[in-house]
Parts: sequence; C-alpha cells; structure tokens
Amino acid sequence: MNGPELFRLARALLKIGEQAIPPGAGFHQLPTSVRVVLFDIFEHPASSISDITARTGFPQSHVSAAVARLRDGGAVVVAADPNDRRRTVVRPSPELPGRAAGLRDAPIDAAIGSALGTDDPHQIAEVVATLERLAQRLVPGAARRTDFNAAYAAGTPPWDIGRPQPAFQRLASAGQLRGRVLDVGCGSGEHALLAASLGLEATGLDAAPRAIELAQRKAAARGLAVRFLVWDALELPGLGEQFDTVLDSGLFHVFDDAAQRRYVDGLCQIIPPGGCLYVQCFSDRVPGTSGPRRLSQEDIRAAFSDGWQVASIEPATFAVTFSPDGVPAWLATIHRTP
Repeated sequence: MNGPELFRLARALLKIGEQAIPPGAGFHQLPTSVRVVLFDIFEHPASSISDITARTGFPQSHVSAAVARLRDGGAVVVAADPNDRRRTVVRPSPELPGRAAGLRDAPIDAAIGSALGTDDPHQIAEVVATLERLAQRLVPGAARRTDFNAAYAAGTPPWDIGRPQPAFQRLASAGQLRGRVLDVGCGSGEHALLAASLGLEATGLDAAPRAIELAQRKAAARGLAVRFLVWDALELPGLGEQFDTVLDSGLFHVFDDAAQRRYVDGLCQIIPPGGCLYVQCFSDRVPGTSGPRRLSQEDIRAAFSDGWQVASIEPATFAVTFSPDGVPAWLATIHRTP
C-alpha cells in the first residue's frame, strides 16, 4: 500500500467513525476543525493551547476559539497550570465522562456495514477483526485493552473472584480507606463497591467496557452509588480530579517499564500530598513465567522513588478462581509526599 492509498483508507475510516458516533453526543453539530481539536484533547489530556496548535496545524487563534466553544458547551475544562501560571491547560470535562467514553467506544458494526454496502454479519466481523489487529499495531496499549475486554466477554476472568481481595478487605476493616476513593483498573468493581458500602465517595475506572458494564450492574443490584467510567489508566490526569485513597489491585504489574513510569506520573497528578496509594501486585516469589510480570520489592520502591514514601511492602496473596491457595503477591502502602 502506498501513501495515497493509505490516505484514501484513512478518509474512509474517518467517515465510518463519524457515522458510528451516537447523534446524542453532540459531536455532529461541531465544525470539522472543532472536532479535530476535541479529539486531540481526548488523546492528549492536560495540553496547552500551544500544544494543540502544534499538533493540529491550525492557527493559535482558531484553536483558542475552538477550545472556548468546547468549554462553553461543557466538553472541556480550562485552568492555569499550577506549575507555570502562564500556561493554560485544557482537559476533557470530568463531568461528561460518559460522552467521552461514547465517542471512543461506540460500536462501529453498522457504520462499517453501511460503508461496505452489506449487512452480512460474517463479512462485517472479518473487517472489524482486521481493524482491531491494525489498532493493536498502531496504538500503544490497544492489545492489552482488547485482551482484557475479551476476557470479560468470554466469561469470568481468573482475577474476578466476586468479592474484594482479602488484603483490601482487611484495609477496609482497619479503616484505611478514607476520603474520595479511586479504584483504578477496577474490573467488575468489587473494591469501589466496598468503599461505597462504607459510605465513601467511590469511583472505579477500567479500560474494558464489558468490565464497567458488569460493575454498574452490581452497583444497581446492591443499591450503592458508585461512579464507574471506561477510562485508560495511563490517562489519569485527564480526569481533572484528585483522590485521597487510590486502590490498585492487579493493574500495576501488567505495565512494562515505560507504561509504569507514565502511570506513576499520572498518579502524582491525581493524589494530593498526604494521599495514599495501595498496590497489590504479583511478587517475584511467583514461579514460572506465564501471566503478569513478577515484581520485587526493589522494583516497587524504584518506581515510587520520586514524590512518594513507600511506607511498607508486605507479603499478600492474590485470590484467584483457579487455585484455592491463591498467588503470592506484595501489598504496598505508598504515601504521596509534598
């Protein structure tokens, strides 16, 4: 495939994407250039006007006008950078997470069928599978998100035990969950639901839409008020919020070194000084090589060496569906420092 052919394919995919976005999202009422700015902000949360200008190629005056329109419509929030008051930071609005998720995760089957001129589900499924493989090659982390969503769609993943992990249940019983609580990589939501059952304001994030759907069903069935969002854990600053307690059960160990650094940088922006992070991850005592990476205490301390105090790292056990003995883990208690 040469350059012009690839460009034509990109234009066709753009039209398919536009057709797949629900009319209620308000996206179709925006001029094309404003849509470009909006997607750039979703892709690059916490960007300055000059950042967006450089990436989109639009004049700065045009970008400023587009951001003002999106701000007035409630799609983005604008604030001064606390580290550089001369810099204006633009983020997706945390009050409209469902709209952002709808833009990103809307089903495209009908739009692809329209573009292909067919309603044959097998032909459409083949094209969707090809596009998923292409996305895994082009977008960092796409393969991981697809794998997790597929794991939930196929049944019950081995880490989804239908109750909180024992280590997090003990934290809750000891009164260690406080303030606004975020369960990052929440899966089907047991730890966010645990926090909510204690009367705490709780939010759960996961990149797998199927997991979030299951979590929302649990919350409704239990009569608990929990906000569950489809969200990439590597884009935490885009929330534009801060949390007093953050829970990570089995997420940190799925990232490679580069993603871990990005993840920790994001945590720095959403946990204020004095806030607490609890991380449960596979330990280097786990035999074999299948499954998530194994982490030593030294790995954890190195990852949280700047701006953090690692208060403790204790042996723990991951409860799983395939073994009554569970899997050896570490439970790290990490405080955000000024």
